[in-house]
Amino acid sequence: MKAVILAGGAGSRLKPLTDDKPKPMVPIINTPVLEYIIGHLRKHGFTEIALTLGYKADVIKDYFGNGKKQGVRLEYFTESSPLGTAGGVKAASSFIDGDFLVMSGDAFTDMDVSALMRFHMEKGGIGTIALSYTEDSRGFGVVKTAASGEITEFLEKPAFTTEKRVNTGIYAFKHDVLRFIPDGFYDFGRDLFPRLIGKIYGYDAVGYWSDIGTLPAYYRTNQIVAEQPARFGFVL
Repeated sequence: MKAVILAGGAGSRLKPLTDDKPKPMVPIINTPVLEYIIGHLRKHGFTEIALTLGYKADVIKDYFGNGKKQGVRLEYFTESSPLGTAGGVKAASSFIDGDFLVMSGDAFTDMDVSALMRFHMEKGGIGTIALSYTEDSRGFGVVKTAASGEITEFLEKPAFTTEKRVNTGIYAFKHDVLRFIPDGFYDFGRDLFPRLIGKIYGYDAVGYWSDIGTLPAYYRTNQIVAEQPARFGFVL
């Protein structure tokens, strides 16, 4: 199976940690978060992975090379200017030849992505958004679904909401989704998902998930992993 990891973020909210490295390369304990993500995908059968790059792309290329040491095959797509989350995937369209997974390069999780793909295949929609519950949904895309799981409303970072189910930045898509994404800058949450209401589903993921894009979230995730290293495959 194939996956695309969005790894082009500069991580301005993580400064000074990202002064000399891109956001996906900040360490969780002693491992770059991107290395953890690649290993997690490999365990679930994803051995062909595309990385969309931007800020300090060479740091990632030099570290991972062709992916052989991680047991995968890596292909790189470097953006000369930011293309947004969906635009970055569209730019990697030559890599995609069927149903595929998309993962944010700052999504630290032990989610069962195999179960996400099975749910996606069973529902038959053009896409599936992995959802997580959080008490503070500010700064996230929030979702409402029907009993069938079909998404009935998607709001990208609303000023106020009582909804607790949020977009994790982890998606399963049919290849056909690419025709809904124009060339150039385009965002999943702001631009694409509102257009796909009635065609996409929400999957309530089980497990730990954290967007490590802020310093508080980053340090909290490190603490949780330090307290439960075996759960996440870390040896301390």
